[in-house]
Amino acid sequence: MRQGTLLAAIGLASGSACGGSETKPAATVQVPVESTTTTVAGATADRVRVLIIGTSLAAGLGIDPESAYPAVLQQLADSNGLRVTIVNAGLSGETSAGALRRVDWLLREPAPVVVIETGANDGLRGLDPDTTAANIVGMIAKVRAANPETRILLAQMEAPPNMGQRYTRDFHDLFLNVARDEAVTLIPFFLEGVAGVAELNQSDGIHPSEDGARRAARNMWRTLSPVLREVPGAVVR
Repeated sequence: MRQGTLLAAIGLASGSACGGSETKPAATVQVPVESTTTTVAGATADRVRVLIIGTSLAAGLGIDPESAYPAVLQQLADSNGLRVTIVNAGLSGETSAGALRRVDWLLREPAPVVVIETGANDGLRGLDPDTTAANIVGMIAKVRAANPETRILLAQMEAPPNMGQRYTRDFHDLFLNVARDEAVTLIPFFLEGVAGVAELNQSDGIHPSEDGARRAARNMWRTLSPVLREVPGAVVR
């Protein structure tokens, strides 16, 4: 495991479950996870919907949700002339099993691009990596059942080193294996350079500060941006 990844895992291990100067995003959507309806405020019919199924990292626990990484992704998309609406479906404390249970509800609105950011809480709780992998595979299957053409990205997560070398290795590898076997795009660990860095995290040592969220978003953007540019309707001609 690289040093940056190890530091990130140490940062995750230091607390319990996961629960800027740029232009304010115009179309970021925070999905009410317990609501019976989904209102996409600020979205328009000609924008590509990008659904982020995430944890407290997406929800922005401890900071203004408009400073969490999905909102920063919206800023980056807007500044690069991409007609997308980033839909933030982050839920603090959620495991991959919980994410699997709510996928169908989240997919009631079409989403040409889906980012799966789950598993951090599985790693913190020492849950079986094979079970986490199966849950993620189930999520991918549900996304494809809703729309076979949806572009799916899977965010690599890491387990804390106090779980033991074998567990952290197996947990790390599950994301690589799922991405390969399911032919989805793997987002490298987007907390690289953030987790384990005190000045980029809140006092709990787990959740990024606003500065940390901006850096995490830029890390994710390097993988997400090329995908978005391939989606019909995302690029302004």
